[in-house]
Amino acid sequence: MFRFFENLVDPYGPYPKKDTPPQRLLPFLMDYAQPFRRLFVLATLMSVIVAAVEVGLIWAMGWVVDILSGDPSQVWQLHGTALIWLAIFILLLRPAIQVLDVLLLNNAVMPNFGTLIRWRSHAHVLRQSVGWFENDFAGRIANRIMQTPPAAGEAVFQVFDAITFSLAYLVGAMVLLGDADPRLMIPLVVWFGLYAVLMRWIILRVGPASKAASDARSKVTGRVVDSYTNIHSVKMFAHHSRELDYAKEAIEDTRQTFQVEMRLYTIMDLALMILNGLLIVGVVGWAIALWMQGAASTGAVAAATALTLRLNAMTGWIMWALTTFFRQLGVVAEGMETIAQPITLVDSPKAKPLKLTQGEIRLDHLSHHYGRGTGGLDDISLTIAPGEKIGLVGRSGAGKSTLVKLLLRFYDVEKGRILIDGQEISTVTQDSLRLNIGMVQQDSALLHRSVRDNILYGRPDASEADMLEAAKQAQAHDFILDLEDPQGRTGYDAHVGERGVKLSGGQRQRVTLARVILKNAPILLLDEATSALDSEVEAAIQDTLYGMMQGKTVIAIAHRLSTIAQMDRILVMDEGRIAEEGSHDALLAKGGLYASFWARQSGGFLDPDTQAAE
Repeated sequence: MFRFFENLVDPYGPYPKKDTPPQRLLPFLMDYAQPFRRLFVLATLMSVIVAAVEVGLIWAMGWVVDILSGDPSQVWQLHGTALIWLAIFILLLRPAIQVLDVLLLNNAVMPNFGTLIRWRSHAHVLRQSVGWFENDFAGRIANRIMQTPPAAGEAVFQVFDAITFSLAYLVGAMVLLGDADPRLMIPLVVWFGLYAVLMRWIILRVGPASKAASDARSKVTGRVVDSYTNIHSVKMFAHHSRELDYAKEAIEDTRQTFQVEMRLYTIMDLALMILNGLLIVGVVGWAIALWMQGAASTGAVAAATALTLRLNAMTGWIMWALTTFFRQLGVVAEGMETIAQPITLVDSPKAKPLKLTQGEIRLDHLSHHYGRGTGGLDDISLTIAPGEKIGLVGRSGAGKSTLVKLLLRFYDVEKGRILIDGQEISTVTQDSLRLNIGMVQQDSALLHRSVRDNILYGRPDASEADMLEAAKQAQAHDFILDLEDPQGRTGYDAHVGERGVKLSGGQRQRVTLARVILKNAPILLLDEATSALDSEVEAAIQDTLYGMMQGKTVIAIAHRLSTIAQMDRILVMDEGRIAEEGSHDALLAKGGLYASFWARQSGGFLDPDTQAAE
């Protein structure tokens, strides 16, 4: 039975992906709710039926009181059959209706609705550009992905469990009181009017207060995760107290915003106590007055009393449900600031897979300044022949990394074009572009998974033998066999920790190299590929690096000039332009920037702050 209801909606089913999700709250939720439309209609119907049953039960108890006021010897003879049917309804039908209502909400809607939102939100965020991630805290992004789905699920739950039920119950209560005596509806209508005023006052304030509290919680998460992620820097600089103060500022802001939210609930509870007192005195008192005048039966008084006491018990729950509903909508609205942001770096509607035949790269009047007007690249034109090995040299900020990021299409170029084998990269799919490019970065961060998973990330369908061979070529196999993590996993099954923190810098770099070797892409980008390696290990894998380059088009960035001295051509970049180009010997003979860098480097490294002689 449970499995039937749990499988009514597949949260991972296919859906049309939108680069620009709805930016307003209701359309945003309705977009995610599309697969649940029929379930929501059925849940609404069941909520109304449950409310009708509860009101009908109170009416039935009033009827029982009335028949018991007659001759006891005649009660069973006159009403026995009706009492039996009432008992059957209470014992069998009422639980069946309740169970169906609960199964729809608890098993069909709640687990799947939140899962669907989390899955689709994560899929949307993963499609964002690298630049988008660089402008936010990873912790805050993750926090919003985690907190938005349960908030949306809770809002939906309150709609059917409380709001729809309470509205149906109120209508039923009016019908019941009106049937006993229309005058009994007057205090109920007056009470409801005052109750609606209170609800409006609370709701207008709860939404903004909840969003402020949610924003504050996300801020705390972002700051705490930032400290944990950079724990080495925190410990190295002995900034424990400084990080506590940094977090305390956000934690205190969270406390103050939560205080504002709680004040609203205290005011709500006090006002409810007063309103509910008026409801009980008004309805029950009037019912007694009518009974004393002979205008209402004992059963009507009993039903009115039971109904008002039930409403008295429900009002706090209903108000709490409504405030919870709007509070959760505030959380969803805060989450939308991340998960509903448009994707700006997208494939062209007519994008086709890159067809790489030779590996020629051409930059045509390429400029990119990150929207600032300065920095980055300025009018670069360059052709890299198929299989040519290019070295990039320059001070920090000269534009080397920008060129690599644009080639990978982590950003869209502001001016000019990049073409690979005559195909402009903005007209091919991003996945096909990056599948044809292998890159070893200076920051050799790894996934918090096993060594095997990290290496196979380069080519998931590779065989175990291919994976081992790549590790051996990267001079990583021997140290991997000696690894063991705290859970007792060893060798290639050992987990490397967040960003590979359990490995040394050199070990991480060699695993990264193994991953790129396994990928075996026809275009190879090396960004300080040996910067984390000691001289002995670098010498050992130098032949491996040159072997990787065979038959590939290569762009290598290096401050250690000796690593690129054997390149076919070296480009010296300065202030976003190509200042010099040529072979190592030709550039030394020229006596320009490159010669200055070579003369001033220490231990084979280029000092990025070195100022060339005029």
